[in-house]
Amino acid sequence: MPELPEVEALRGFLEERLTGRTVAHVWPVAVNVLKTYDPPPSALEGRAFTEVARHGKFLAMRLDDLSLVVHLARAGWLRWQETLPTTPPRPGKGPLAFRVGLEGAGGFDLTEAGTQKRLAVSVVRDPSEVPGIARLGPDPLSPAFDRAAFAALLKGQRHRIKGLLRDQSVISGIGNAYSDEILHAAKTSPFKIADELTEDEVTGLYEALTDTLGSAVGRARGLSAAELKAGKRLGLRVHGRAGETCPVCGDTIRSVSFRDSSLEYCPTCQTGGKPLADRRLSRLLK
Repeated sequence: MPELPEVEALRGFLEERLTGRTVAHVWPVAVNVLKTYDPPPSALEGRAFTEVARHGKFLAMRLDDLSLVVHLARAGWLRWQETLPTTPPRPGKGPLAFRVGLEGAGGFDLTEAGTQKRLAVSVVRDPSEVPGIARLGPDPLSPAFDRAAFAALLKGQRHRIKGLLRDQSVISGIGNAYSDEILHAAKTSPFKIADELTEDEVTGLYEALTDTLGSAVGRARGLSAAELKAGKRLGLRVHGRAGETCPVCGDTIRSVSFRDSSLEYCPTCQTGGKPLADRRLSRLLK
């Protein structure tokens, strides 16, 4: 799943290529991808892109007084095409879900792999009309997101810190992968209760969050849409690396599996050497 660093890189990639370009055709291939119907997607045709913004993990492409808002979800992706067929694509069982063709040549496809179809496309007059954007918490790249603001978000939260970091209504843009990376960098157990962190732990976690995301954004900047997935994987130190060696201490990275996801951590760095039980309601083994 693309998270804040990859979506921010896609934003820059698209803004460079779309600004000033006019939409020739919009072809919704998979009907389920559309989350709004008024205005219809065809309303974008003949309009020019003016900017591309990011809201958490959402991309909002502005065209005059309308916005094309995209959430790539777990298995969605954007593929830039220098040339596109001039005829409408035929609906089928392939990954293509939505196509935007530009005047002159080229455009982009939105694709989604797998059977769980969560890719979401909306055409709205204002991005805040999209419910997922309206409920977003602060952006960790914002200058206003300082240590004090972060500490205020944690105060009174009786949730495990791993889940809290992923909660888009608390902090926007962080998903499963980067929450693992942030917690490893902060040497914090994913199951610590947010409100029980000490002042020093809050400071360490804030610094790990800003450093991890800042470094990831730096690595992703300038990569093409096709290169971003591999670039993300190369930059991850613990997430998706269960069974490998921790780059900090040399211990074996372990995993805890849940119904539809997993987390990775280092016992030596994060849990005092104690492995976390690999079951849905995991807790520290005594």
